[in-house]
Amino acid sequence: MTTPIIKPQWHRITSDADGLGESPFWHPAENRLYWVDIPGKRLRRMSVSDDLSCGQVPDTWSLDEEPGCFAPAVHGGWVIALRSGVYRAKSWGGALQKLAAAPYDVSRLRFNDGKCDPAGNFWIGSMYEPRDQAAAVLYALKADGQLAAKAKDATVANGLAWSPDSKTIYWSDTGAHCIRAWDYDPDTQAMSRERVFAQFPQKPKDWAYGTASAQAYWGRPDGAAVDAQGNYYSAMYEGQRLAKFAPDGRCLAWIETPVQCPTMPCFGGADLRTLFITTSAHGRSAVELQALPHSGCIFAMRVDTPGQAVSFFKN
Repeated sequence: MTTPIIKPQWHRITSDADGLGESPFWHPAENRLYWVDIPGKRLRRMSVSDDLSCGQVPDTWSLDEEPGCFAPAVHGGWVIALRSGVYRAKSWGGALQKLAAAPYDVSRLRFNDGKCDPAGNFWIGSMYEPRDQAAAVLYALKADGQLAAKAKDATVANGLAWSPDSKTIYWSDTGAHCIRAWDYDPDTQAMSRERVFAQFPQKPKDWAYGTASAQAYWGRPDGAAVDAQGNYYSAMYEGQRLAKFAPDGRCLAWIETPVQCPTMPCFGGADLRTLFITTSAHGRSAVELQALPHSGCIFAMRVDTPGQAVSFFKN
């Protein structure tokens, strides 16, 4: 059976592009979308109109180093993964309290994709910037500040998500074009029965925007989100699409995106039926940016199946 290709109506909701937008989440109490711009070294947030129109001006918090991801906290503020470690902030633009130092060589690695599990622990994957070996690790930070390694053998950590019943955890290695899954114990955070959830073909060596090889390449797995039915949505970087998978690993649909490099989806809106995607303009060719001038902007569309609400850090 051929996997259907869906060409939805996307709405561009930001007018100024990020270098590399990532880590979006919807804050239900504030009715705002949050995200990071990694090379721009900034956190961003914005109210979103019901008609998903463009024109709102995001609030921006400039930082001294790259943020990989962040998440809201139960007692207000956020937990933030920066290159040098994990920090706690109580107010927007306020002081940063270090919770844990980075457990790696900051000249070669940094924190990347991450989010909180349903129990309130903050999980963050690292990425190995030379990208010539699988030196990235998945970590979990508990509210007491203990940082524990949970998985390894990746180059660029991405795609972190949990099933609705919290019994499956997903994690992808973008460089390896692979999404992995484990059985997960939400009480102990133990991971077991590792398996390949999805494996994609490698990028052609002659890939260039607009060529036949680019059209044949459907991308590599970046950030991800899971809906209320357990379907896993993976942003396919350089593939100009999302991949939607059933919990059993069947690819249900390819969802085309308005830019070449979607980076991460999330669900939001009052009913969690708005699907947002961050995107990238960083390092893209002049030819690509001329053809796709809104690369780096955020897009949204309405969907039938709601997503899961963001999990808060319990500190």
